[in-house]
Amino acid sequence: MRLTAIRREAKAATVRAENEKRFRALAHISLCTWRRVPYKHGVSELSARSIDAGTRYCAVYGHPVRHSASPAMQNAGLAALGLNWRYLGFDVHPESLPSAIAGAQAMNFIGLNLTVPHKLLALDIVDALDDSAKLWGSVNTVRFEAQGEQGEWKPLGEFANAPRKVRSRGFNTDAEAVARALREDLQFESRGKTVLLLGAGGAGRTAALKLASAGVAQLFLVNRTQSKAETVAKEIGRLYPEVMLDLGYPPGKVDLALNATSLGLRPDDPLPFAETHFALHDAAAVFDMIYRPAETPFIKLAQAAGCRTANGLGMLLHQGARALELWTGQPAPTAIMREALQKNVYG
Repeated sequence: MRLTAIRREAKAATVRAENEKRFRALAHISLCTWRRVPYKHGVSELSARSIDAGTRYCAVYGHPVRHSASPAMQNAGLAALGLNWRYLGFDVHPESLPSAIAGAQAMNFIGLNLTVPHKLLALDIVDALDDSAKLWGSVNTVRFEAQGEQGEWKPLGEFANAPRKVRSRGFNTDAEAVARALREDLQFESRGKTVLLLGAGGAGRTAALKLASAGVAQLFLVNRTQSKAETVAKEIGRLYPEVMLDLGYPPGKVDLALNATSLGLRPDDPLPFAETHFALHDAAAVFDMIYRPAETPFIKLAQAAGCRTANGLGMLLHQGARALELWTGQPAPTAIMREALQKNVYG
């Protein structure tokens, strides 16, 4: 019996040794594989240092959000500023937006960006609205704020410890960003021009108001839901009565056709306009707010028609840079953020 027990123990020891050897081999393979895998999860290599208990957070909320290049851009900017902050991305269903904003506020997030379809919904959710959000009628940036010693509201990033009373404040950085992107990427100045705008939702409404304020001569609004386009048209008519505004497609040529819909994000999406009602060769320039894919079917069709084209990468850059400045109180490292964007979107 004793000899049997000894043999059994010797066999068990051999099995343990073999298992340990196998485990070490697998661990070595896993480590080597991990070292070879590129870090492509929205966090710039510049900010790949360890997260600790003092790390602060920002995020983008959208539905969908997997296409977003904001994490790559913002994390590169945060790293360049030397901040122990991280920028994350969350797919948030519209019905969950109030609780998602409240959750970030309760956890002392620095701020949020909001993308489709949250920009209009947030107007009635945040605690306070900046003049920019009131003027352009949508919220794409949220800054969390706390009260200082004199009772003034200050960015939460300025507080080392978590304050007891925090509020959310909504901003709009899209309007100036789209105007700047049109100037830089298409050499397009709005005054006196004729524009076909596709989409009257959050981004479309903001673009329509910004173009009207910049002096476009004529604006054609097309939206899947006619009542939405009518609401925007009435608002523009009240604020900018000098702008000629039509609901529907133009009968002839335009200086710019702008896609402010989400059509083009998915490979099976239809075109954002009806080819039976408008031909892209009648547009001198085409701008698509979508930046991923870098060339949507809308952009490809416009290029084939001989139009000057640009996607929404420049707009994303400038709205994101302004958001970063609102959160940090520092000038955004735009060149570094642009490089991170281009690398993320174009590879």
